Amino acid sequence: MDVKQAVNQRISTRAFLDKPISEAEVRDWLETAQRAPSGGNLQPWRTIVVTGDEKQAVIDLAQKKLAGNPRGEPTDRPIYPPDLWEPHESRRRRVGEMMYEKLGIPREDKAGRIQWFSRNFRFFDAPIAVFFVIDKRMGHGQWAHTGMYMQTLALLAEERGWGSCFQECWGILRDTLHDHFQLGETEMLYCGMAVGWPDPDHPVNQLRAERASVDEIAELKGF
Repeated sequence: MDVKQAVNQRISTRAFLDKPISEAEVRDWLETAQRAPSGGNLQPWRTIVVTGDEKQAVIDLAQKKLAGNPRGEPTDRPIYPPDLWEPHESRRRRVGEMMYEKLGIPREDKAGRIQWFSRNFRFFDAPIAVFFVIDKRMGHGQWAHTGMYMQTLALLAEERGWGSCFQECWGILRDTLHDHFQLGETEMLYCGMAVGWPDPDHPVNQLRAERASVDEIAELKGF
């Protein structure tokens, strides 16, 4: 598989097979991703990978916390900016509707949509979950470099035949997970990532989000 193929076929996988990934495979995956770009070679990222009972403990914690407050905990780093503007808001709404169309859950079935969304907090039954941690003292550059590391992991997962789904939704439990993982005082959890063998027969994995054209997002000058 070349890089272009990995980029083109990568999707947000939201249904996984009941098939494990070994510790040796995870270690090799993480070691290879260490070659991701890093300004100044700071390597500002840190990962926590959970499976088995450790993963279930996180799921149980999320269910307990969200049962009392489905909106989660306050944060100064929301998933999206407040009052998201166009064309970004339309893109966000469109991909959501495309997903529920694939699942056959109509807009009026609010209970069905909530039930599906709750699967986020079970990692869509993926065998492993990754949490990305960064020090709050880092600047925007280091956040960007951490994103490059995350993308590198996603493409390397694709090469291995795995699926992945970045899950910023875990940010609504940032304080709880900080305590659960006993993070350092200046460390914070950015987001999660579900990883495993994708279920090729599940309709949600047929979703391919629309992308803007190059002319919409780029200017080419001097050619």
